[in-house]
Amino acid sequence: MNSDKLDNPAWHSLNETHSSFAIGDDEIKFYQPGICSFGGVSSKQPDLISFLNNHEELSSFFILGEKPPALSNLIIEKELVCLQMICPHQIKIDLMESPIYLNKTFEKELYELVNLVQPGYFEKDTSMMGDYFGIFKNDKLVAVTGERMKMFGFTEISAVVTHPDHTGKGFAKQLVAYTANKIFEQNIVPYLHVAETNTNAIILYEKLGFITRRKISFWKMKRT
Repeated sequence: MNSDKLDNPAWHSLNETHSSFAIGDDEIKFYQPGICSFGGVSSKQPDLISFLNNHEELSSFFILGEKPPALSNLIIEKELVCLQMICPHQIKIDLMESPIYLNKTFEKELYELVNLVQPGYFEKDTSMMGDYFGIFKNDKLVAVTGERMKMFGFTEISAVVTHPDHTGKGFAKQLVAYTANKIFEQNIVPYLHVAETNTNAIILYEKLGFITRRKISFWKMKRT
């Protein structure tokens, strides 16, 4: 399967599987606020300033892929360089835990756990983007993993988090493998993004069979 569209994952997700979550036009698309703070642009040179003037609700967001041009009234707060990793085959692993599908009943717990460990990326309605799975201990959600950006043929694994009191128990490994295999059951290829500085996570993903496809930047931007 041609993976070239993974070079611009937000754009293709918003034009394909997640088109119902999109606001924008033929050159610029963003996820609706409250679902995800990601946006993407076409290969053209879109008028981002005019677009944002018509969408005051977009005050702080991420553009994925190529560096956005320098624009008045808009600054780049930071660049997060990630490895984009893809899993070419199902993962063979013995599950020591039984992951639970997190339906709407668990929305609040899911939101709070992800933002405790990885604040700033998971919005109130991000869970609408895909399926999420969790591990519970003593009736408390302690680890989760789920799906985020989706396009035809590819689904992103995201929100790989474990509560600080429960790290080192292999929960992330099991949840990533479980989620990846669920994606493969739909004849879709799983991929993920991990900060290039997160060595421990990269080692884990490589052991599970993920391979690095490329580096890709997440540009955090906001209005001045």
